[in-house]
Amino acid sequence: MDSNQCSFCGKKRNQVQMLISGNNGFICEECIEQAHGIVHEQNDSYEASAATSMEDLKKPIEIKKFLDQYVIGQDQAKKQLSVAVYNHYKRLLHAQEENRDVEIEKSNVIMIGETGTGKTLLAKSIAKELNVPFCIVDATILTEAGYVGEDVESILSRLLMVADFDVEKAEKGIVFIDEIDKIARKSDNASITRDVSGEGVQQGLLKLLEGSIVNVPPQGGRKHPDQKYIQVNTQNILFIAGGAFDGIKEIIERRLNKQAIGFSAEKLNKAQEEEYILSQLNAIDLRKFGLIPELLGRFPIITYLDKLDKKTMIKIMTEPKNSIVNQFVELFKMDGVELKFTKDGLEAIVEETIEKGLGARGLRGTTEKVLEDYMFNIGAHKKVSISRKNIKF
Repeated sequence: MDSNQCSFCGKKRNQVQMLISGNNGFICEECIEQAHGIVHEQNDSYEASAATSMEDLKKPIEIKKFLDQYVIGQDQAKKQLSVAVYNHYKRLLHAQEENRDVEIEKSNVIMIGETGTGKTLLAKSIAKELNVPFCIVDATILTEAGYVGEDVESILSRLLMVADFDVEKAEKGIVFIDEIDKIARKSDNASITRDVSGEGVQQGLLKLLEGSIVNVPPQGGRKHPDQKYIQVNTQNILFIAGGAFDGIKEIIERRLNKQAIGFSAEKLNKAQEEEYILSQLNAIDLRKFGLIPELLGRFPIITYLDKLDKKTMIKIMTEPKNSIVNQFVELFKMDGVELKFTKDGLEAIVEETIEKGLGARGLRGTTEKVLEDYMFNIGAHKKVSISRKNIKF
């Protein structure tokens, strides 16, 4: 082989900046860059390609097992979410078939649960497992077109960004709309004034959820007349919505005539009663809350997340891979300090958090408060044990 030319493109040494020698061959810097681009492109397509056959699909049981590693409890919500995602993949495969007599429509999901019960965590955890583009958007920033805030189409801008502006890839994605309850209309009666961040946004979401070709501003935000748009077909995009829906329990109680007056025997078993009331949740209650019927019709699956009890909260603190206890043990270990939590110490932290009504999200703040002095005087003790006795709130 001529040592003065590239073995790949044949360019001479004086035509290139660099010529690298290998075993019986040479390569120039231009061919290296080209080869790197091909490898990078190939890796991206492997990572982001959706399943190509039924054999490649993870069954709902497998998806749920994966979610179990990150989210404690909430079995009902995990089951319904796993089935929804599995069916979404099946729809994508079915759409690729040439001779299909039946067209399968998508089943968007709406998740209801108090703050800190794990709605956003479920969405984030499932995103780790999926090989389709997935994005989480917050409904609180959305307003009607023409008002300060973001248009509903900006939801798809986020999905396009995640899919590296590959429209075909984005059109098979999943979008999680968080805080959906914050766009409820302000009263059950039709609004006589403009409700620019409530009912107006719900009406704007209709075309996205149903499945239509939408003009999306590439950078998100406001639409401008001179702006170039990207056209996205939302027919195969699965939408999952989540919200706390504070006050929904009272709405269900009114419908079931379950509100207790005075000292009712029904109030004795409060935990079971609450679970029963939430299990009766349906679209009528969400309509009373302020979601318009047209929007609810586009969310056929309604699931709820249970209120977290003391036992579940202790499990949340200790069992997940990135549990709060493991995080703080790791932080203390970096300073050579051994940190331990006793059973009654964990119970005290959980009880305080439940009293504040912050759900699982509040566990970190309570733990930070308990460990504040120990972290300030880090290194003063080689071992730290947190029990009910030495906890001060």
